[in-house]
Amino acid sequence: MAASPMTPTIRPVRPTDVAAILRLIRGLAEYERLLAEVTATEAQIHDALFAPNPRAHALIAEIDSTPIGLALFYYTLSTFKLRPNIFLEDLFVDPAHRGTGAGYALMRHLAQRAVAEGCARIEWRVLNWNQPSIDFYHRIGSQPIEHWHTLQLGGEALAALAEGNPHG
Repeated sequence: MAASPMTPTIRPVRPTDVAAILRLIRGLAEYERLLAEVTATEAQIHDALFAPNPRAHALIAEIDSTPIGLALFYYTLSTFKLRPNIFLEDLFVDPAHRGTGAGYALMRHLAQRAVAEGCARIEWRVLNWNQPSIDFYHRIGSQPIEHWHTLQLGGEALAALAEGNPHG
């Protein structure tokens, strides 16, 4: 059965998608109020996704051959299970195409990949103010991770630690 023109299709990204990927990343950053933080270039995207040992992988949701959504992910390892996990770095659907099933289709495709590859789980973060996304994730069966904090080390603190200097 052929997909209708408004039904999103999901496929792995191709090198010819780099400009569309950057557009979707910028759309995500704008939605998350972080557009000023986007420094990624098309060349960096190409290197991250299409190098001989890619740092990340991505899926495109498209309608009528137009990219309207993106799932960017990479693999981690569960120490206790010694099985891979998929870490979903970002999931984004253009606002004009929300409600088409693109987000669900991207997540379903990712879940199928995780199951086929023997992954223990898919993990991701969501901004605490992003209630529409939180609601969507709960509807597909996700659960919050209790008793854990998300931390990061960057900028001057990262450079100081690399030099062996305490920062705080």
